[in-house]
Amino acid sequence: MITGGQSYVSAPPAFSADGRLLLVCSGRVVSVFSTSTGMLVSELEGHEGDVTAVVVAPPPANAAAAAMVASYCWTAGLDGMLIYWDFAAAELVRKVHVGLPVHSMVVPNITRTSKVTEVYTPFAFVSVEDTSKSANEAKALRGQLRIYDLTKGRQVGSLLAETRKPPKIVASCSGEFLGIVNKRKLYIWSIPTKDFKPDKIRKIKLGHTKNLNTLAFHPSERIVAGGDVTGRILIWRGFGNAKFSKAHGAKSQADEERDGVRGEDDAETCTTWHWHSSGVKFLKFASDGAYLYSGGMEGVIVVWQLDTGKRRYKPRLGSPLLFFVGSPDSSISCVSCTNNQIHLLKMPNMVVLKTIAGIKLPLTSPNLVRRDVYGFDCTNGLVAVPTEDYCIQFYNLFENTEVSEVQVCERNFQPVDDITMYISLVSLSINGNFMCTVEVKLPEEELGGLVTLKFWNHGSRAGHFHLSTVIYEPHSIFNLLCSDAAISAVAFRPGKNMAVSSSVGGNFKVWVQSLSLQSSDEKSQSGWRCQSVGSYKKKPMTAAAFSGDGSVLAVAAESVITLWDPDNNALVGVIAEALSPITKLSFGGTSAYLMSLSQSSKPQVAVWNVSNLSMQWSYTLFAEAACSSSKGEFAVLSLLSYPEGETPAEQDGVILLFNAENSNPILSWSVKKAKGGSLAFVKDDISLDARGEDASLLVYVNGSHEYFIFDPRKNEESQLSKSAQKNIQADEPASIGYAAIYGQLPKLELKKEVSDVPFIPSERPWETIFTGSSHVLPPLTKLCSVFLASLLEKRPVANE
Repeated sequence: MITGGQSYVSAPPAFSADGRLLLVCSGRVVSVFSTSTGMLVSELEGHEGDVTAVVVAPPPANAAAAAMVASYCWTAGLDGMLIYWDFAAAELVRKVHVGLPVHSMVVPNITRTSKVTEVYTPFAFVSVEDTSKSANEAKALRGQLRIYDLTKGRQVGSLLAETRKPPKIVASCSGEFLGIVNKRKLYIWSIPTKDFKPDKIRKIKLGHTKNLNTLAFHPSERIVAGGDVTGRILIWRGFGNAKFSKAHGAKSQADEERDGVRGEDDAETCTTWHWHSSGVKFLKFASDGAYLYSGGMEGVIVVWQLDTGKRRYKPRLGSPLLFFVGSPDSSISCVSCTNNQIHLLKMPNMVVLKTIAGIKLPLTSPNLVRRDVYGFDCTNGLVAVPTEDYCIQFYNLFENTEVSEVQVCERNFQPVDDITMYISLVSLSINGNFMCTVEVKLPEEELGGLVTLKFWNHGSRAGHFHLSTVIYEPHSIFNLLCSDAAISAVAFRPGKNMAVSSSVGGNFKVWVQSLSLQSSDEKSQSGWRCQSVGSYKKKPMTAAAFSGDGSVLAVAAESVITLWDPDNNALVGVIAEALSPITKLSFGGTSAYLMSLSQSSKPQVAVWNVSNLSMQWSYTLFAEAACSSSKGEFAVLSLLSYPEGETPAEQDGVILLFNAENSNPILSWSVKKAKGGSLAFVKDDISLDARGEDASLLVYVNGSHEYFIFDPRKNEESQLSKSAQKNIQADEPASIGYAAIYGQLPKLELKKEVSDVPFIPSERPWETIFTGSSHVLPPLTKLCSVFLASLLEKRPVANE
């Protein structure tokens, strides 16, 4: 089984000690990327649940020991395990069993005195979820902060705190302070970094009037920053001077001198900054402590000067921001975005060097949920995913990498704005040569709605397209306010440059590609035009599909399936009605069987025999998606239950594989997050079946855009293994000396070596006569005679 599509932004990443590698939590593995190339280097596989934290082991004080632990890290996951890795060799070293899902973890640099010497002893502060308490209870304290001795593999001390939900733990650079956000308060602990003992830990609270989202510690001073849900940033200076100092309980300043500090909070001053229009998602101090970085929904990194409060910006990152992580060498940082991208930034100017792009995550607006919105290039193994910034992302399913992005609508994307337009449909031809997109502009106060149909031609490489034809309101011209302009389906005809689009307005249109000759530059250009229009009793046309050989066009007129001759646009047959309006049609390869899906309150999956216009078999189940293979097999993604009203966002389901002639499923697989999922058969160029034909693999994309590729004819997962196909590259050697500061010097071609002998006559002296420095050249009297002699043609002397 091949897996991919995991989120790269579910947890903060971590840099290696030398800054050459970036460790990213991606599902149940940790992906290791090269910061110089942005390519995948290795993967750490060992967790049985999603990885929630990765912490590079802090190096000890002496350089020799630091070199030994430079490639080691700790990871935590929802499987309740803490794992120690050698990520340079991608080897698992040891495990520590926690027993509860771990949501966050920090490993401060702590030493413990053993007899006389100080020994580095790693302690993990973890945020776990107490699953023994009911999640339905509103006031249940399911979040716990625990301490684990990683050397002995057991819990030490008592609970640091209990919260409603497992919080995110933040540690200072020195490991002296830890903090969490709990509603309107910051909880800060002072950790004894030398001769560590759990009973010496002390805690203070800092309050605010609004709920807080995040916090950050100053690298060298007692300064902590907190960001709230309204976009404000609060800076507490001198926190803990009373409780964390040796004179326990003494006030460092009078209460009236503590500007901005609320109540009895243990801090000297509190300053408020405000620029963000919505909640602050991350805060991060620079390595020297002079600047503070913040980000949120605006997709802008704000750089605050700590002393003056002045700010500058890194705009146009194109997506809301989640995390900001600095590298140990301070020359590179990274920012994680909600669109599943990680940008590597060159500091301090924050120039984007590389981008680690995962598959784009689903649209966040609940009003724009639409089934079968993906497009699949089955020949090249690509999936086309619409994004929030009006693009189509082409993602390679086998290599788990982004191929390209096609900008469908040229428009500035503002993450904080309300959604006014979206891509409602993407369709690709079977060979991947054509693409069709449908974009919808939402009306404002019932005015200005627009539906646009665009045809795209294939470029020079897979996943690259250029715009061919733009058609405004293809199914509704006179009444722009009418919702009948919505396009329900677009299908391409196999083997020919023809497509059909159906509309709930009551008609369908057949489009063909035509060539026109431009008189100015004598270049031929292709465009799409409407060849014919069809309808059936003025009923809404809800689905369309071509047969495997392209000779028959099936269009669903609500619950009735109509069959047409696409060349003549003539109605050739009508199949009996289904239980409810049909939303999906799919032919079974070159066979005479057609599958229909009804996804209303009366769901139905039915297979029809087109040759005799009758139903072969049917099931009353809610199918989220369906697809067919070239061999006449049908795969159906069905939800396990479909209660009345709204369904859960992560509802589980089952994939059923059918033979068209038999109603009994051949195989079935249980899957997670079936709501919003999709199915497709893709070609496998490596595997061949027994008859030597190309085998078809089944792709399941779940509601979170994670996907699985497997061979439906083999029930064992181990029978399909393509780990060698992953795009993993060896890391480049680190630059040292001059190259590390100024970069690599350009490679120069070596000149021909100069002989130590100043003059050597040859048969072709003009090639080497002027080679070398002027002080080693022969005198001019010798040069002239040889040079002139070389220009003369010698004739052979005939023997008399």
